[in-house]
Amino acid sequence: MTITRRSTIAGLAGASLLGLPFAARAEGTLEAVKKRGTFRVGVTQAPPWFSKDPKTGQWSTGVGAFMGKAMADKLGAKMETVEVSWGNSIAALQADKIDIMFMIDATPERKQAVDFPETPLLWYALAALAKDDLAVKAWDDLNKPSVKIAVPQASSMDRFVSEHAAKADIQRFPDNAAAIAAFQSGRADAVVLFHPPLLAARQKLGQGKIVVPTPAQWQASSTALRKGDSEFVAWVDAQIAAYYKSGQTEKWYEQALTDFGLDPKLAPPVMKEMLK
Repeated sequence: MTITRRSTIAGLAGASLLGLPFAARAEGTLEAVKKRGTFRVGVTQAPPWFSKDPKTGQWSTGVGAFMGKAMADKLGAKMETVEVSWGNSIAALQADKIDIMFMIDATPERKQAVDFPETPLLWYALAALAKDDLAVKAWDDLNKPSVKIAVPQASSMDRFVSEHAAKADIQRFPDNAAAIAAFQSGRADAVVLFHPPLLAARQKLGQGKIVVPTPAQWQASSTALRKGDSEFVAWVDAQIAAYYKSGQTEKWYEQALTDFGLDPKLAPPVMKEMLK
């Protein structure tokens, strides 16, 4: 290829364009969704947040699936599910492969790469599904070299365990399912996730005990969005605030638990005002 002044200027212009905020270099997400006719929601197998029906292949239940469908309906679009992992969901947003990813905690590091609404999506507790013969009451009980703990890699659970149980043998896996499988196979003594997915895992496995180690760690989860699209961030913020305040988020959570064969009364709520 012959390099000319014109091609050099064009190349520099293209490089500069890539560095611009999303809203400045492309149409906004709201406009793109309406044009495309689909609202692309990142999903990963993690009941009660997302759950795929093995018979139909459809992501038919879960808080994220219910909320994504409601937002798609509001936009007059069809929800399109795109399978990702917790670890690569941020990259999927940056690459414009998905429009939204629910159940992503708004850490300072992630805020450098994506945007988050001001309103929290919901609240949950960090818990452990441990072997029946493993004595666990506090995080210190897990902080031992002899204890193998499974966590999803690059998740908030991974970060917390790395900080508060650093002496343990921490086993990192691509997603919730792989971490739970490690516990099921005996490769791990405990799997640390937030409480709701562990309820589903305990129901399916029929083994182990769920413990919320002390001091209990309650925290908010959020919704990750492509960086620079302030109009879309404001729109999503308004939607999740309305769902939360009306109690709809809690209803979707309870429905997702029920769909998975769990009694919602045995699970902690996801509204901070209802936490004890």
